[in-house]
Amino acid sequence: MFKLMRYLKPYWWQVLILVFAIIIQVYATLQLPALMADIINNGIVPGDMGKIWQDGGWMLLLAIVSAITSFVSSYFSARVGAYFSRDLRAAVFAKVLSFNMSDLKEYSTASLITRTTNDVSQIQMIITMILSLMLRAPLFCILGLVMAIQTAPEMSWIIVIGITAVVVSAAIILGIVGPKFKIFQTLIDKITLVTRENLTGIKVVRAFNNENVEVKKFSKTNKELTKLLIFIDRILELQNPLINIIFNGLSLLCSWVGISLLNQNFAYLGNMTAFAEYVTFVMMSFLMLSIMFVMLPRANVSANRINEVLKTKEKIHWANKTKGVPDKKSSVEFKHVDFSYPDASEKVLDDISFVAEAGKTTAFIGSTGSGKSTLINLVPRFYEATAGEILIDGINIKDYAKDDLMKRIGLVPQHGVLFAGTVNSNIKFGAPSATFEQVKRAADIAQATKFVEKLPGGFSAHIAQGGTNVSGGQKQRLSIARAICKNPDIFVFDDAFSALDMKTDKKLREALKPIVTDAVVLIVAQRVSTIKDADQIIVLDQGKMVGKGTHKELLKGCKIYQSIVKSQLSDAEWRKETNGA
Repeated sequence: MFKLMRYLKPYWWQVLILVFAIIIQVYATLQLPALMADIINNGIVPGDMGKIWQDGGWMLLLAIVSAITSFVSSYFSARVGAYFSRDLRAAVFAKVLSFNMSDLKEYSTASLITRTTNDVSQIQMIITMILSLMLRAPLFCILGLVMAIQTAPEMSWIIVIGITAVVVSAAIILGIVGPKFKIFQTLIDKITLVTRENLTGIKVVRAFNNENVEVKKFSKTNKELTKLLIFIDRILELQNPLINIIFNGLSLLCSWVGISLLNQNFAYLGNMTAFAEYVTFVMMSFLMLSIMFVMLPRANVSANRINEVLKTKEKIHWANKTKGVPDKKSSVEFKHVDFSYPDASEKVLDDISFVAEAGKTTAFIGSTGSGKSTLINLVPRFYEATAGEILIDGINIKDYAKDDLMKRIGLVPQHGVLFAGTVNSNIKFGAPSATFEQVKRAADIAQATKFVEKLPGGFSAHIAQGGTNVSGGQKQRLSIARAICKNPDIFVFDDAFSALDMKTDKKLREALKPIVTDAVVLIVAQRVSTIKDADQIIVLDQGKMVGKGTHKELLKGCKIYQSIVKSQLSDAEWRKETNGA
């Protein structure tokens, strides 16, 4: 928990104001019982109205000072707590965005969402309490205790009994509920996971008529969470009756002891009254501390979960500055590249070597699970090759600064990803300074202009989160337009034409040719028609290169490529294709 306190540093002066305000408030508040005792002993008992007015005026002034400083301390504790949580959320979010694919596999998406929202809120609440109570409660407790003993030393043993009772009850409650808070956060993760999973896959759930199954799955976790919450709340609710019993018992004890002392000296009435108020201050401060210490374990669980994310060591390290001067002519070269996932016994890619040159298209094809997408993901360093070298424009990929590498690459993922905003903002995502003419040109090449202009608002049309208000093909075309608008040196199309019909696919590839004359084009595809005209086709099978060449060359010499082509053609088309080859 205290490791996160570094996020308070920018607000040290506000914390300082808060501390001074609390000190003044505590001092002013603790003077009130002493003045009341003085009024009773030296004003009311002897009938001195001047003394009553004088001390009453001081009490009013101190009450106003106490109220003002209480407001100041509450304002700054809430303000600092809010800024603290803002900065912590930003730090967690930035850390998550810096993760590569291997880092993300360590956490579920639901868990990362919960850590960024619910866990940060828990810490914000306890930080606000710490700023408000951590100084105020001990000051009230220590100074109140000193002043109570000075006021009525004969009754000081009553405070010891009260403090012991409060501490013991808080320790029992903390011991029972403390271990449950970690289980609680785990169940919150599960609830978020199930909810997100079903909202994302709602079409599949409905298509298979499995709503009842998913409702039961959710209900099971929901019931576990509810049962745990009821248990925690029941235990925590015991605190109120226990505190009431302790407070009422102390009040009776103070009255009983005080009355017996009044029989000996009636002037002791003011001291007894002041002592009773000091006891209340001391007990309330212990109560506040006990509540905070009961909540601290839950916040500590959240803090540990956040620290896990912040301390995650990235598996891919980037150079601070690109080493060497990139070649003027773009290229991508794989030299004996292997890749396997952590703890996996088999290689996903095995001894991959090829050169993709500028102005030429290099395509990758193979059966499902052959390693095509994995190979493509090595180019922007989403994963790190476990052996061999990857050279981009003549420089080892590990020697690039992150910005220098990413600005060279225009990626179109297998599943088009759009962000909440407009058509224009999505196309400009990789090139924020692009003009409308550049955006329009990118949309024209991606064959997206016609459907965009039919949308309400055209290029200013709203795009929902995840692009749920456009079709799969439209989403894919906008993703392609986004890559084109960036004007990169390397285009990476990861099965990016799969949602397009044959006619649109052909038009798009023809429109692309003039703008990629100086760029490397890497295409992963399932359809042979998409890559048929590629300058170089690489055939993968179980992670190995089993063929490399043009369409015609592979038809003659690569059996796996032949089987892929044959599976996509009719007998007549196959005969025509092989006769042409």
